[in-house]
Amino acid sequence: MARKKTAKKAQNNAAEIQGRVSDLRRYNAAYRAGKPVIGDVEYDALIEELRALDPANPWLDQVEPERLRGLKVKHGTPMLSTEKAYGLDKLEDWVERVEKAATEIELSEVEFKVTPKLDGLAGEDTGGILATRGNGRIGTDVTAAFDKGLVAIGGRNQGAGEVVVLQDWFEAHGSDEFDHPRNMCVGIIGADEVSTTGQKALDEGAVRFVPYTTLDTWRGDRTELLETIDEITENLREKSEYALDGMVAEATDSALRKRMGATSHHNRWQIAIKQRGETTTTTVEEVLWQTGRTGNVSPVLRVTPVELSGATIRRITAHHAGMVRDRDLGEGAKIQIIRSGEVIPKLEEVLEEASEVVLPTECPSCGTALDWINEFVNCPNGTDCPAQVESGLRHWFKILGTADSWGPKTIARMVAGGYETLEQLYALTQEEILALNFGEGQTKNLLAALETSRTDLVEDARFLAAFGIKDLGIGDSRKLLAAFPLTGLKTLTAEQLEAVKGFGEVTSQSITRGLGVRWPTVAHMLKLGFNLEITPLAETLAEVSSPVAGKRVLFTGTMTEASREDMKKQARALGATVASGVSKNLDLLVIGEKPSASKVKKAEEAGVEVLSEPEYLAYLGS
Repeated sequence: MARKKTAKKAQNNAAEIQGRVSDLRRYNAAYRAGKPVIGDVEYDALIEELRALDPANPWLDQVEPERLRGLKVKHGTPMLSTEKAYGLDKLEDWVERVEKAATEIELSEVEFKVTPKLDGLAGEDTGGILATRGNGRIGTDVTAAFDKGLVAIGGRNQGAGEVVVLQDWFEAHGSDEFDHPRNMCVGIIGADEVSTTGQKALDEGAVRFVPYTTLDTWRGDRTELLETIDEITENLREKSEYALDGMVAEATDSALRKRMGATSHHNRWQIAIKQRGETTTTTVEEVLWQTGRTGNVSPVLRVTPVELSGATIRRITAHHAGMVRDRDLGEGAKIQIIRSGEVIPKLEEVLEEASEVVLPTECPSCGTALDWINEFVNCPNGTDCPAQVESGLRHWFKILGTADSWGPKTIARMVAGGYETLEQLYALTQEEILALNFGEGQTKNLLAALETSRTDLVEDARFLAAFGIKDLGIGDSRKLLAAFPLTGLKTLTAEQLEAVKGFGEVTSQSITRGLGVRWPTVAHMLKLGFNLEITPLAETLAEVSSPVAGKRVLFTGTMTEASREDMKKQARALGATVASGVSKNLDLLVIGEKPSASKVKKAEEAGVEVLSEPEYLAYLGS
C-alpha cells in the first residue's frame, strides 16, 4: 500500500513538473515573439518553482530559445543567458562567489563593471553577419535588417549587442501599436513585411543594433558596488536612450572570468541586477471592455483601489483579449501590480485566477459580433459603431490640433445627439448646439473653434492623417504627399503606392482601401476651404537649390528665432528631410537652448556636423 502511495506521489510530481515546463515553453515563446503574457518577475518565479521541484531539469540549463524564421548560424562563442539578482542579498552572494574565485588565483583586487541591460532583441554582429541569440548556440541570420534601415552603432562587426528602438521615438510613434519597444523590434526583425510604423522607425534611424561595448559603464570595487548600486543604476538609466531591463554587473579580470567559467545557461562571472519596483496586491472587481478607433475592443481591469507609489490605483490595462484569456483574468482574480518608474502601473502576476473568465462576443458599443484578429477582438462595424465614431472624431481634433474646445466630453455629447460625422459637425448652427444643452458662451466657443480649424494654417499631411485612415499617420502622410498631390489621392492605386519607398504591399492595400472609404469626407472637407500648407512633391524638391536640399536635418532644444515646428517646416520647404533621431545618415544637427546632451554626444561621435541655431540660419543664408 505504501508503495502504491509513493508511486502515485511520484506520478503527481512528474505531472506537475511537466506542467511547469509546458507553461514556461508557452510563456517564453510568447515573449520571444514580442507578445509577452506574463511579467519578468512572474516568469522568474516559475523558474524557481521548477528548480525546487526538479533541480536537474534540462530546461533550467538551457538558453530559452527564440522562434525566428531564416538561415541558422552557429555562434563562435555561445551567447548565454544571465543569472538574475532581485535584491541586495542575492547581489552580495554573487560578489562573495567572485571574491572566493579571486583568492583561488591569488588576485588581490577585484574590479567590477556595471552596464545597462538593454531590453531588446539580443544578437551578435561578427564576420559581416548579424545573428540573433537563438538558443545561445545557434541563431537566425537577420543581416538583411541593415538593408531595411537598421543602424549599427559604432559600425559593423562590433560583437554582441541588442536591436533596440529609441525610447522617445517609441513613446511618440510606436506605443499605440506595440505594448513595449522590444515587441516592436521583434516585429521589425522577424516579419517578412514590416509594418508602416516599423518602416517609419527604420527610415528615421530610430532602430539600432547597439553593441554592449558601446554602452556607458561604471567601474569600481566591491564596497562601492554594494553601497551605491541604486545610485549607479539611476545614473546609468538617465544616460540611456533605450528601454532597460535592469543592469548587468561583471568581474572585469580575464583570468578571473576564466576561473569562474560558465554553466550551460549563464556565465558565473556575470549577473543581472533587476529591480522589482514597488508592488502591491489587489482584486479585480470587473473587466471593462472598450472599443477604440480601429475597432479593437480592449480590456481594462477595474480593481479594488490601492495606494502605489503615492497614487491611488483603480484601473489597470490588460492590453488585449488574449491576455485576459491566457491569464484567467476576471471578477475575483487576485493580482499583483507593479510600478517600476512608469507612470502607469502594470499587471505583474496573477496570484489567484478567476473562477470564470468572460470574453466579449459582441461589441459593447454597437452589439456587432466580434472577430478575433491575432490577440485582439475587433468590431467590424466601422462607421456605424458609436464608439468608433466617437474616437474617430476625437482623433480628428487631436491630430489637427487647431480646435481646443472640442474635447472628449463635447464630442460624446455631439454623438449622443446624433451628430456623428465631420460633415455634420462643420455644418452645425448655433441653434442646434444650444439644443444639446450647451451654454451660450460654450456654443460660441465651439463655433469659433471650428472656424479657426478651417482658417489657421495646417500642414496637409496633418490634415490627411487626422481622418484616421489605417496605417496612415502624419509621417507616412508626408511621404505619400511628397509623391502624390492631395487632390489626386482619390484615384491612387495600391500598385502606385507600393512603388513609393517605405510602403509595402499590405500597407499599400490598406491605405488605398481606407482612402476609398474616406474620400467623400476628405473631398467635402477640402471644399470647406481649409488653409493647407502643401507638401512639395519630391520631383520639385529635386529642383530646389538650398544648402540643405537633399540633406537629413535634426533639431534639438528650444529655438529662439522661430518655433522648432516652424524650423522643421522651413527645412522641408528647402528640400531637406527632417529626422527624429541621430543616425549614421544624419547630415546636420541643429541645437537650440537646452538641447538633448545624448543627441549632441552621439552626433559628434558619428561625425555629424553640429550647428547652433544662429550658425544654422547663417548657413542657410550662405
